[in-house]
Amino acid sequence: MTAPDLDQALALLDRARTPADVFGDDAAEAARVYRRLARVVHPDVNGGRTKDAFTRLNALWRRYRGGDSHTITTRRHRYRLAGRAARGDLADLYDAEHEDGGVLVKMPRDPRDSDLIEREAVALRRLSEDGDPRFLPYVPRLVESFRHRDAGTGAERRVNALSKFDGFYNLAEVRAAYPEGVDPRDAAWMWRRLLVALGFAHRAGVVHGAVLPEHVLIHPELHGLVLVDWCYSVSVGDPDGFDGHVPAMVDRYADWYPPEVPARRRPGPATDIHMATGCMTHLMGDRAPELMRRFARGCRLPAWQRRPGDAWRLLAELDELLERLYGPRRFRPFTMPAAR
Repeated sequence: MTAPDLDQALALLDRARTPADVFGDDAAEAARVYRRLARVVHPDVNGGRTKDAFTRLNALWRRYRGGDSHTITTRRHRYRLAGRAARGDLADLYDAEHEDGGVLVKMPRDPRDSDLIEREAVALRRLSEDGDPRFLPYVPRLVESFRHRDAGTGAERRVNALSKFDGFYNLAEVRAAYPEGVDPRDAAWMWRRLLVALGFAHRAGVVHGAVLPEHVLIHPELHGLVLVDWCYSVSVGDPDGFDGHVPAMVDRYADWYPPEVPARRRPGPATDIHMATGCMTHLMGDRAPELMRRFARGCRLPAWQRRPGDAWRLLAELDELLERLYGPRRFRPFTMPAAR
């Protein structure tokens, strides 16, 4: 870590949720990081303006030195947080252990986004309670949702504890690993499974609202798929759910959304199908055959009324298309290049 300036140091301490976020995992380097930060944020250097930041730094350092990577205790579980596992659009995900094994603890960086974390919890509960149990492996399992007050800042956040998925890659990583595009025969099983995940969710009355590459995880060897990040979801026809428009958009994917989302109109299954199709055509790049391109164009028409709105029916149509192109289905091993 190079010596930070004051703004960088304050920003680092403000967004830290565990000691590992500041000091990392190397003990020798951690001590150096502490000394650098202490020099920058010491109140005597800043006319007393950074007293709170200095207090937070030392609180994190005491936890680090004491071997406490941050423990959260709720009525149901005790979570021992390790390092940050991933940085999402609006939240950080931490590896954590509790009495039943490993989980991911999802915390919004901005407490004002707690409503979106709660929205995810509502969606996952509804999928678990109302959805076909055969398809539950296609979505994360909600272990618990709770409110947590940050000991350093006093800010209260809604937090979700979720099941972990080992060995998975998101579609953005897959596309980066195949710069020329994924073979359409390999993309086919991903597309099929994504439609299964959507069909399952829509039958349970939940629209995902943000089917984007980072939110679609695949397991190369097992041909598994999980659709994650339900923070933008909309529950349809549930008096206790979140009806209405998709609550937020991921800015860097603004042009991936169908027109009804930026217009803040009610989404539906056709909204998810539009975005899922965009994920798959992006994954294949220029390698998609013309029949597939034509199929995809019909799924991404601007008017939602003209788009397919039933993922299960669309899956059957996709299967017919794939059989025309490649014959009977058969298993094709798929690996990420780094694993070859």
